[in-house]
Amino acid sequence: MQDTPKTAPGKVSKLVSSLNESATLAMARMAREKAAAGYDVVSLSLGEPDFDTPDFIKDAAIDALRKNITHYPPVNGFLDVREAIAEKFGRDNGLTYNPAEIIVSTGAKQCIANAIFAMVDPGDEVILPAPYWVSYAELVRLAGGVVVSVNAGVERDFKMTAQELEAAITPKTKLIIYSSPSNPTGSVYSDAELESFASVILKHEGIYVISDEIYEHINFTGAGKSIGTIDGMWDRTITVNGVSKAFAMTGWRIGYLGAPRWIADACLKMQGQITSGANTIAQMATKAAVMADPQAIQPMVEVFRQRRDLMHGMLKEIPGMKVNLPEGAFYFFPEISSYFGLSHGNHKINSASDLALYLLDTENVAVVSGEAFGGEECIRLSYATSNEKIVEAVNRIARALSRLS
Repeated sequence: MQDTPKTAPGKVSKLVSSLNESATLAMARMAREKAAAGYDVVSLSLGEPDFDTPDFIKDAAIDALRKNITHYPPVNGFLDVREAIAEKFGRDNGLTYNPAEIIVSTGAKQCIANAIFAMVDPGDEVILPAPYWVSYAELVRLAGGVVVSVNAGVERDFKMTAQELEAAITPKTKLIIYSSPSNPTGSVYSDAELESFASVILKHEGIYVISDEIYEHINFTGAGKSIGTIDGMWDRTITVNGVSKAFAMTGWRIGYLGAPRWIADACLKMQGQITSGANTIAQMATKAAVMADPQAIQPMVEVFRQRRDLMHGMLKEIPGMKVNLPEGAFYFFPEISSYFGLSHGNHKINSASDLALYLLDTENVAVVSGEAFGGEECIRLSYATSNEKIVEAVNRIARALSRLS
């Protein structure tokens, strides 16, 4: 039998060629491949709670199936789901949105993408306090925008100041995108810090904010004002949230945004051409989640706090690693530049990516390089895993770093 002739691969678009693979997903893939080959891999790479979705949410999904809520939904989401989200925005965030100002999407990532493509023209500048979530920069570039990074280091909890924001603004500035609590740093902007940002933004016409609040409930400070509640900022703010983190619903893929009607309509137009409405069963589960008392998830938040304290106590004992105490989310973003220039065996450490690969190769620990987050001297560690795995992983990291010379 003759082999089927093989044709040479074609050429993908310049747009796709310019796009980087998500660093977090890439490391997760490598970790899975190594685990599948039989290695004892401990992964600190993905930001995914290790809890199961609460039963009351699963019950709502089962009920939706039994009621045959399985047909095409409205592109912007079922009206009763958007009404529940509007109630949640008012209850938890002090934000007033009507259902027409809310879009339900296939994850908060799609909400952010919709908003960026709705707002950014080629050449527009988008300010990103760095470190930032990996997809912000790639989505801005896909839209033809220009990323303007404002860098802050571990010594000040990776937080941009109002003065730095002011200095970064130019006549081409269109958007500012930030998350609080932050991925990848776990930092939380205080109410006073957000008010100082608002005072800068309101001096400039035509600048808008995407406030990514996906980690709002995993917050150990009690702070957490939505910038859209500040006088004058509602008209300038796109508030993004979802159920993946707080309710352990990562696989359900539901996010949502609230925005002034003209922005929401633009996002609706965008979504209608790419995915249409989000999964119907997941929307019903989301309705149950957002209508629940946030106190229902406090036991999970307390577990994350305990894990944070455990990991912090271990990391700060590692020589040469600079680490702060994150105030939310479930990440550490330690600075590891003191190891640059060192080596062990065939491994030469010249970058955070080199260090991440060294840890995976030699100790089977998966972490993510900070380079894709705009933090070239850092690595990201997720503590959304068990105490036992945290202890094992950090011990392995300490052992690997001690061998470098």
